[in-house]
Amino acid sequence: MVLTPRGVRFWGRYLSCSIGKGGIRADKREGDGATPVGIHRIVGMLYRADRIAPPAPWARPIGPGDLWSDDMGDAAYNHLVSAPYRHSHEHLRRSDRLYDLVLVTDWNWPEAEPGRGSAIFVHQWRRPGYPTEGCVALSRPHLHWLARRVRPGTRLIIPPL
Repeated sequence: MVLTPRGVRFWGRYLSCSIGKGGIRADKREGDGATPVGIHRIVGMLYRADRIAPPAPWARPIGPGDLWSDDMGDAAYNHLVSAPYRHSHEHLRRSDRLYDLVLVTDWNWPEAEPGRGSAIFVHQWRRPGYPTEGCVALSRPHLHWLARRVRPGTRLIIPPL
């Protein structure tokens, strides 16, 4: 997968996408809303089993207590954690459809550097052109098409556009 001005290019197709409201940055920081420059790898796939069928054999269902730590002072920063959880975090089981299917990248993972950014995923967009908090977001049909084809280790290349 390569991010281009036309969208994400994968298997000869261009998939329209949205990126972070902070643009694309080589110096990604927690909370800046930027999508980080780099060669990232897909290291996980999460999905809402109560809403969609397993998108791939290696996908893991999102449980009611699944969270993602975004607390820079926490030892589990930028990792999947479970409720109850007293540190700052993001809920993976959302009421909207944005995280019904999530591709987890290895940005600042597994050895997370505090403050370098967390929860950089590929997920569903709100609507075309609506920015993310740093993730790459696609339409639901494109995301599902992509999920059927990626494997653990698939590269997501984000050049400094």
